[in-house]
Amino acid sequence: MSIAPSPTANVLWFLPTHGDGRYLGTAQGGRQTDFGYLRQVAQAADQLGYYGVLLPTGRSCEDSWIVASAVAPTTQELRYLVAVRPGLQSPTVAARMTATLDRVSNGRLLVNVVTGGDPVENAGDGIFADHDERYAVTREFLSIYSALLRGETVDHHGAHLKVEGAQLLYPPAQENGPPLYFGGSSPAGIAVAADTIDKYLTWGEPPAAVAQKIDVVDKAARAAGRKVSFGIRLHVVVRESEDEAWAAADRLISHLDDETIAKSQATFARMDSEGQRRMSALHGGRRDRLEISPNLWAGIGLVRGGAGTALVGNPEQVAARIREYQALGIDSFILSGYPHLEEAYRFAELVFPLLDLNHGRPRFSGVVNNGPFGETIANDVKPAQRRATSS
Repeated sequence: MSIAPSPTANVLWFLPTHGDGRYLGTAQGGRQTDFGYLRQVAQAADQLGYYGVLLPTGRSCEDSWIVASAVAPTTQELRYLVAVRPGLQSPTVAARMTATLDRVSNGRLLVNVVTGGDPVENAGDGIFADHDERYAVTREFLSIYSALLRGETVDHHGAHLKVEGAQLLYPPAQENGPPLYFGGSSPAGIAVAADTIDKYLTWGEPPAAVAQKIDVVDKAARAAGRKVSFGIRLHVVVRESEDEAWAAADRLISHLDDETIAKSQATFARMDSEGQRRMSALHGGRRDRLEISPNLWAGIGLVRGGAGTALVGNPEQVAARIREYQALGIDSFILSGYPHLEEAYRFAELVFPLLDLNHGRPRFSGVVNNGPFGETIANDVKPAQRRATSS
């Protein structure tokens, strides 16, 4: 493999615009994910030093562009990974939206190119192209979109898209536009990635499978005279001990019944996404085969589409698994945990100190009671840090 290990990592979190809670597949323990809550999660991620947040896209979510534009002014350094949708948006309109949000956020926009893999949802949005045709549309879309963000005037007469004299009058804050993130596991998707995008994303498969996939993408990109970087999308369940972590993972799916799992798997089966097929194949809808690799658990994929695996373990184990992916060349980790507010703190506090991050450490504002951390004892005694003793 020609991909160099990544010595440092960017860690992003997730804004749960499709809902949040303490359990999967049930309303019990659910919470209202209104603007105030999403702002809380974003501000926590910003204060804790995460590189950015991913906003999901689709009919089950609040609109990612509107949420990002509303939340961004309440944060300082946090970046926002927001989706453009080829076939659903005009490339010229998407370029104007991108440039505007990039400017008003002071260059904190990242762009996720989403082709879409659910034929039923696509039909509801007026998209009836088949799998490979959607990637052909994506290729034409990105040709126009990226040229506009570079400041070019575009004439394009393609099989699917046509523009004449297209221009972007107000440029983005980032030169040539925000970096493009993209995930696609099929040959058609990989071909588009190799030719057009900056960062290729994979869902959380076992390291050996990830290594094979990114090797294919890397070779395709090099054959096209390009170089791409790599990221991975995972959930995390981290606790101070391994036993606590696995107990928390079990609790997360403790309200799932077989009917709910079966309905979810039937929905995933109708999709023509190769990435979703690979996710579903990891567990086959069965509860008894969920640990698919050391500390890699597929329980979330029983009912959640897309990213369905989680790193489960104590801080040292989770950090070790992240470093394994870094050794494959992955430099960006898009993580989430249920509930997202509490787990953003838990992961940052337990795992950030064990990683070499390529972005800011936690920022704590103010000068009052700025340390030591912990509640002051009896009003005037500073809490001491308990030190481990060897026996």
